[in-house]
Order: sequence, then structure tokens, then C-alpha cells
Amino acid sequence: MAQWTSAVGTAQLARLITSQQERPAVPGARKAPAYRTLADGIRLLVLEGRVPVAARLPAERELAVALSLSRTTVAAAYEALRGEGFLESRRGAGSWTSVPAGNPLPARGLEPLPPESLGSMIDLGCAALPAPEPWLTKAVQGALEELPPYAHTHGDYPAGLPALRRMLADRYTERGIPTMPEQIMVTTGAMGAIDAICSLFAGRGERIAVESPSYANILQLMRAAGVRLVPVAMGAGLSGWDMDVWRQVLRDSAPRLAYVVADFHNPTGALASEEQRRAMVEAARSAGTVLIADETMAELRLDPEPAMPRPVCSFDPAGSTVVTVGSASKAFWAGMRIGWVRAAPDVIRSLVAARAYADLGTPVLEQLAVNWLMRTGGWEEAVGMRRTQARENRDALVAAVRRELPDWEFEVPGGGLTLWARAGGLSGSRLAEVGERVGVRVPSGPRFGVDGAFEGYVRLPFTVGGPVADEAAVRLAAAARLVGTGEGGAAEPPRTFVA
Repeated sequence: MAQWTSAVGTAQLARLITSQQERPAVPGARKAPAYRTLADGIRLLVLEGRVPVAARLPAERELAVALSLSRTTVAAAYEALRGEGFLESRRGAGSWTSVPAGNPLPARGLEPLPPESLGSMIDLGCAALPAPEPWLTKAVQGALEELPPYAHTHGDYPAGLPALRRMLADRYTERGIPTMPEQIMVTTGAMGAIDAICSLFAGRGERIAVESPSYANILQLMRAAGVRLVPVAMGAGLSGWDMDVWRQVLRDSAPRLAYVVADFHNPTGALASEEQRRAMVEAARSAGTVLIADETMAELRLDPEPAMPRPVCSFDPAGSTVVTVGSASKAFWAGMRIGWVRAAPDVIRSLVAARAYADLGTPVLEQLAVNWLMRTGGWEEAVGMRRTQARENRDALVAAVRRELPDWEFEVPGGGLTLWARAGGLSGSRLAEVGERVGVRVPSGPRFGVDGAFEGYVRLPFTVGGPVADEAAVRLAAAARLVGTGEGGAAEPPRTFVA
């Protein structure tokens, strides 16, 4: 009986492997044999989760033709992968991917680092900061004081607590977008919000236009839902959104949904102008596309200039074209899993009705905590602390990377939590793999793209500062040297680092 549970097409695998090799050669790098390059490429695809475990690979002859290699080269690569535990084969059943005993299964998103690894590993994988105390404790204490009346109810509020819905509606109104509580649904984080929106609007096989690059976990959520992702290229650096390209994609592909992060885009940090926002909404309306505007980074403005543009939903105040998603997770704390959706009342009713078959509702205590923060002014105080910390971390990380890795290219964003860096002609996938062995965890560019794009990039979040940022850059530079000289297997185990 075959052990594989899915299959990777020949053209798809060839495209993924080719994308790894489309980068400038590094001076002094040793050229590996063709079979070794192919085996390493497939192994990296498995480790990153871009090729699933237990996925049947193409036959040797088919892959050889697609890659313009000899069948002997492909056979040698497959044999090397079998010897390393990354491939299993059976006569008549073909070959399928695996992981060696003791290796963790790869995750396609950016899962948090286990706490037991924090002593020796600097984690640049997750763009989240520690809680802004004392405000977390104060908020929980305030929520506990307000909990008793709710404890006498069933506790299920599919649309969210009425008090928090009113608070969120009032905050949109204060921003110049008149909003009723009926236009708000509270969710379990922004991921829960986007999952609900995709389930409502886009069934399996439907198209969703996404920025390229875009947020890795959202891309994986959409892939898991069985939709067809339509990538729309971002401009270079912080130039952001090319509206001529967006108009063409929306017109030609007619996607059911489009997903954008207009406020300090993850991962590039770009900020869309008012003109771009207006044009985006108009293009979506003309194409009959529902536009998801992700505002999770909107409150993390780190520099005084430029001034913040109006929200995307201000160009569609009724919420018929734009569905806005917000969250406490980036602006306050990732452990506070409170998100929300702002849309037209009929969209909110449909989302709430569908929730009966999902999670039923969001935890009451956490909703009370967020409501307490927003009502008392604690939210503004806590977000102010978050901005200061993120700004200091950004400046420390930028200085350290420029010192240790002067050939890396990036533009410094004015907000958000992430730096998008071109890694000096190196493979982001290999940097991520070797980085873990020298004690720094960094996500590679292809996690943020579709079909293997951005192999030459890594994302660096502003989650560490001071001496830790310096040490992170030192370890990244060590990984870059190993990758650049073809000695990725020679990394020493990381030393314990205490800030």
C-alpha cells in the first residue's frame, strides 16, 4: 500500500526548484554537483513545508525532462534524499517525501518558538513583542471586576459582547467613518476574522488576489481553504502598490476576494497613500471583488512622517466593497486573541450566522479586557509603549544588520514590525536552515510568496533590541558566510545567550 497522501506535479516541483537557483552567484562559492544541488533543493522545500511530507514526487524521467537534467542526476539526487531520510520509495508505488526520525514536521506558517528553546535561540520568526505591562495585568483585573454579570449568562456571544461592539464602532466613527455596532463582529484574532470572511465569500477553487509578497500565515490559511491565489507584485522597496497592475489583475482574473495590508504592509513595511487606497477600492468595486483591508499594523506608526492616510474603508463607508479586519494582537499583545470585522450589516449577519458551525464566539474575559483598555485610555498608553519599544528595536536591528551584513539591501519602514531584506544574493531558504544551527531563527522569503517567489529575501521583525539585536546580526552573518561558501553543514551549535 502506498504511503503517500498527496502528489506534487512535475511542473510545480520544477518551478519551485528553479526559483531557488535564480539568484546571483556568490564570489568564492564552491559549485556543488548537480545531483547535490537538486537534493538540497528538494530537502529545503520539505523542511520549509512548501512540499508536504508524504507527497509523491514525479518520476525520475519526468523531472529530468522538466529540469533539463540527465535521468542519472535525478536518480542520484533521489538516492541521496533516501539516504538522509527525506525520501521513501517502493516499487510500483513511486517515491514520496518524509522527514528523518527525530526531526519536527515542517510548518508552513510562522509558528512560535517553543519556550524551552529561548535560551540558545534568538527568535526572529514571529513578529510579536512581549506584553506592555502593567497594562495587561490592569486590563485582566478590570475584566475580572466586570465579569460577574456575564457569568450569569450562557456566555456565547457570536457577534461579540455588545459593549465591545459599541466601543469599536465608536472608534471607527471617531476616525471619520460613521459606524454602527451592527457593522462589527468580534472574532478570535485577525486570523479568525479572515478565515470567516474567506469561508463566506470564497469556496474551493475561487480566486483571491493577494499582494506578492504577503503575510505567510494568511497565504497558508487560504491555501488550506482550497482557493486559487492570484499574486499581484508589490513595487520595489517601500513603493508599494502599482495600481495599473492591480486594475489589470482584478479586471482579467475577476477574483472573488482581494487581500491587502495597506498600513505598514507585512512583510515590506510599505504604507499605501490615500490615492492608492481610493484607486484600490474603485478597482475592486468595478470588478465585483470584495476587498479585505487588514489593519492589524495600523496603530504601529513609528515615525512622525509621513502623516497617516485615511483608512481604506473611508472610501467605502457603507462596507459593501471593503471588509476591514482589526486586531489587538500586534498593537497590544499576541496573547490577547481579540480581532474584529467591520463590514455592511448584512455581511456581519451572514458571518455571525456561519459562526454557529465554527467557534461559536470569542472568550468573554478577553473581550472585557480589551473593552476596559479602550474605555479607560489604557489602550493608548499601552500602544504608545509598544511604539517606543518597536522603534528602539527597529533602529538597533537596522544598525546591527548594516554593520554585520553591509551587502544586504533594505529600506527602513516608518511603521509596523518587519524589515524585508534582500540577502546579498544568498538563498533565503538556506539562510533559514543554517541560521537555526547557529542560533538565530529567521523566516525565508518564499514563505511570503506564491510558488517559490522571493528566494533571495528574509524577513526580520523588530522583536529584539540592544545586545540581542547585535548578537542576532552576528549570527546571521555567520550563517551567511556558511551559505556563501557552500559549507552550510559545518555550523556549530549555538551558545546560550542571555540579554
